[in-house]
Amino acid sequence: MKQVCFQENWPASWKGSYSYDLEEVYGKVTHRGYAYAYHNRRNHTLRLLQEVLPPGANILDIAAAQGNFSLALAEMGYKVIWNDLRGELADYVRLKHERGDIHFAPGNAFELNFSAPLDAILITEIIEHVAHPDDFLLKTAQLVKPGGYIVMTTPNGAYFGNDLPRFSDCPDPSVYESVQFKPNSDGHIFLLHPDEVYRLAERAGLEVEKIVLFNNPLTQGFLKMEMLLRVLPRVLVEKIEVVTQHLPAPLNRKVLIQMAARFRKKTLSGATLKGH
Repeated sequence: MKQVCFQENWPASWKGSYSYDLEEVYGKVTHRGYAYAYHNRRNHTLRLLQEVLPPGANILDIAAAQGNFSLALAEMGYKVIWNDLRGELADYVRLKHERGDIHFAPGNAFELNFSAPLDAILITEIIEHVAHPDDFLLKTAQLVKPGGYIVMTTPNGAYFGNDLPRFSDCPDPSVYESVQFKPNSDGHIFLLHPDEVYRLAERAGLEVEKIVLFNNPLTQGFLKMEMLLRVLPRVLVEKIEVVTQHLPAPLNRKVLIQMAARFRKKTLSGATLKGH
């Protein structure tokens, strides 16, 4: 992935993307909690894909923003389609593209259509920004071939610090349509709880293969722990992260902030394919 040089005449969306790139890929860390959390989320996302799909598979990255996951997957040998509602970001991603097979399909994810179903789709940090996460997951599932995969990351709604409503408790999600698709944490609408993920998957014709909870308040720099991250050695922070991931399930769900899930699309018979 090429490193780009900041230009004052860039559009605002490019400048915002560059500020994230400084933390995520260029090593100019100003918020250690964000850097740790992003590193963990990236590793879990790529691992969930690599476990089930070899290079050469066709992958759509929805709401891919500055394209760091898209570009990484392309460099690993996957055939990637980048998508984002902000179409002007495609040219920013092109500036960073160094090698690998990547194509661009900007636009509203609810309106995407392709000539053939895909092997896998990434939906990382997007489902919490939509008013109808059930319809969003259903639409995503329609783009995947039977036996194909969806990998999702999203904040864990069961985390003790979450004060947003449960989607399953909302009688009319349409009231949030006017504020959906906004970026960053102030655009979060619902944070799904693990039990809700299973219900949404069933409705979309998906099987939940794996759910992983990760990133504790220290790792994330929450609860005024950012200063601790500046003095604690990385190896200790990572050990604490591993310990919290192995807490008993009821406590694990309350303490960990992020969720990664891998779904597999059911076949017409209702069972998933055995081969990859």
